[in-house]
Amino acid sequence: MMRRLILPGVALLAAAWLTGLVLFSLDAMRSRYDLVRCDGIVALTGGAERVEVAIDLLERGFGRDLLISGVGARTTLPQLRLREGSPLSPLPSDHITLGRRAISTIGNAAETAGWVRAHQIHTLLVVTAGYHVRRAIMEIHRAVPEVELYPYPIQSPALRHPSSLYTARLLTVEYMKWLGSLLRFSRGKNLKPDI
Repeated sequence: MMRRLILPGVALLAAAWLTGLVLFSLDAMRSRYDLVRCDGIVALTGGAERVEVAIDLLERGFGRDLLISGVGARTTLPQLRLREGSPLSPLPSDHITLGRRAISTIGNAAETAGWVRAHQIHTLLVVTAGYHVRRAIMEIHRAVPEVELYPYPIQSPALRHPSSLYTARLLTVEYMKWLGSLLRFSRGKNLKPDI
């Protein structure tokens, strides 16, 4: 009797998980959302083109200030731009902050929250990979619920080959991280201590 109840329950749970993964993957691979002018822009490091796109958005006036969150301790803005393949045009560097303390998405959210409050940001463009944007928006919203957030996902080079095993694995891992974040399995600030 118990087995008759358990097997359909497991099958239903597996079907729900798989449906969620498919929907998550389709959302991760869709083209960018509508672009909105905001007070600020945050780029979460960790993937190709994020910094380059965020700097381009700043130069085009889609934000007055930019935070690049999760930058290495000794990394400079010119080094970031060279790594991203971006031309080194003059930048309003007094409007760009390199956040060096975040070590995870939750850390990005905590670092962003401090920066947002210090710069009196009320609307924020969040630049990150399409597979990461849902989780990033969720964590930043938890850290600063009073700020309006607008996603600006970048299509990662890994997602340009949707039928590859690497892409399937990446999307599955990111989906599981998103589910974990929904259920608040990982908490804390995930920040390096101030030096």
